[in-house]
Amino acid sequence: MPLTPPITLNHLSFAWPSGEIALANLDGTFPSGRTGLIGANGSGKSTLLKLIAGQLHPTSGTAESSAPLSYLPQTLALEQDATVAELLGIQRILAALEAIESGSVDPAHFDAVGANWDVEARVRAELEPLGFGGLDLGRKASTLSGGEAMLLAVTGLRIADSPITLLDEPTNNLDRPTRELLYELVLTWKGTLVVVSHDIELLELMEHTVELYDGKLSVYGGPYSAYREQLETEQLAAEQAARTAQASLKVEKRQRVEAETKLARAKRKGRATQLSGGMPKILANHLRQKSEANAGKMRSHLDGKVDSAQARLDEADQRVRQVEHINIELPDPKLPAGKQVAVLGSAQDPFIIQGAERVGLVGPNGSGKTTLLRQMLAGVAPGSGLGGKLFVDRVGYLPQRLEGLDGQLSAMENVASVAPTATANDVRQMLARLLLRGASADRPLAALSGGERFRVYLATLLLAEPTPQLLILDEPTNNLDVDSVRQLSEALGAYKGALLVVSHDQHFLSQLDLDYLLETGPGGTLAKSYPDPVR
Repeated sequence: MPLTPPITLNHLSFAWPSGEIALANLDGTFPSGRTGLIGANGSGKSTLLKLIAGQLHPTSGTAESSAPLSYLPQTLALEQDATVAELLGIQRILAALEAIESGSVDPAHFDAVGANWDVEARVRAELEPLGFGGLDLGRKASTLSGGEAMLLAVTGLRIADSPITLLDEPTNNLDRPTRELLYELVLTWKGTLVVVSHDIELLELMEHTVELYDGKLSVYGGPYSAYREQLETEQLAAEQAARTAQASLKVEKRQRVEAETKLARAKRKGRATQLSGGMPKILANHLRQKSEANAGKMRSHLDGKVDSAQARLDEADQRVRQVEHINIELPDPKLPAGKQVAVLGSAQDPFIIQGAERVGLVGPNGSGKTTLLRQMLAGVAPGSGLGGKLFVDRVGYLPQRLEGLDGQLSAMENVASVAPTATANDVRQMLARLLLRGASADRPLAALSGGERFRVYLATLLLAEPTPQLLILDEPTNNLDVDSVRQLSEALGAYKGALLVVSHDQHFLSQLDLDYLLETGPGGTLAKSYPDPVR
């Protein structure tokens, strides 16, 4: 008897309150083991995970799981008020244990604890190898780096030991050593694991790959590389089929034209014979009618062959994928070459960014990169510790946690708020170049995928008035698919202002043609190096 798949989708559909359709009649299953769920930004991956997890309710159809499941949202980094215990998913158990220790005999508290009387000891044992052994469980997530918060949340789901676990972009904000720790957790994960990610190394650890493309689910055996290999084979075949179908259509059209030419000649010849008086009129009319009937049949037959050839071409073209490109032109900020833009570091060892220099800020999770950026933006000048100062006031800042915009306002409204002289058409055109079109531009920011939200923030920088002379980007590739990361690096390559980028994505940094790196280290140090190591 075949085993029941862990997750089954039956005619699953979901529409946003605006009426925009996110998923329509989606059918498919997820296999047991480790599965990578991939697809372009905005294809509906995060929405699908929320539907499976019960965070959203289908408009129609069902998303069924064969066992209890746990879910890690993509927006975890936004939950700054959560405590470490909440990130780990044990806050309710700890509160019940505290109540029982204080003398409570409420059955609800005992139900909350269940068999988890040693939960804190088990959690400490899991956290010790990750470097969090002495961590205060009441500490706020806002005091942690994004990478630390993510690793703690994943660890909490591992402790929960649900039969099915859903992870949405779990490597966001993780430095290299922390990613390695996460990879080890994933490799030894018990039960079914479904992971949405753009991290190719993580996707290579998967046993299966499921792609969400053009509103359909396709299951591929093996990791991301096996998927890519099979997809490339399919695309080569599809492109060849399209070329063959195009050639066939040309032949059929040419034969249709040639046949029409022959028919026209025959018609002229018959008319000439009739006019010459060489044939009785009744016989000429009979032959003309017969000729027209035959010509009609021939035209119908040839038209049918042309239509069939066109249908084969249309079908072949549908199998050939067209990758949409982010198409943005960053305005020239008119930044003088020798102008001092910012200073970072300590009073004893400051580092000055000047002109259109391109600088990467790197370092381990928790070493203070984001804190340093915030100090610089707040004007905390370098002193005995690390700090920074801006020498220009035209600065565009993309925060790691994508904060600062109104999640209840639409993409259009958020962008328009920073560009008061831009027309609605200007804003729509900018968002369209960032692949946010139609109803997506009018949906609340909070309802967009992580990649789509990033594009809205980027649009606020690009249309800001006046044009920023310094762009500060904190982990800009979080939630972006592989193609979008490449396109973003190309757009930034044409920017003529100064650029300061924090990223753990070494491949992305290598594409930016950086002038140098600043690396945060233990004890609040900052060191300068050159980008050869990331190439």
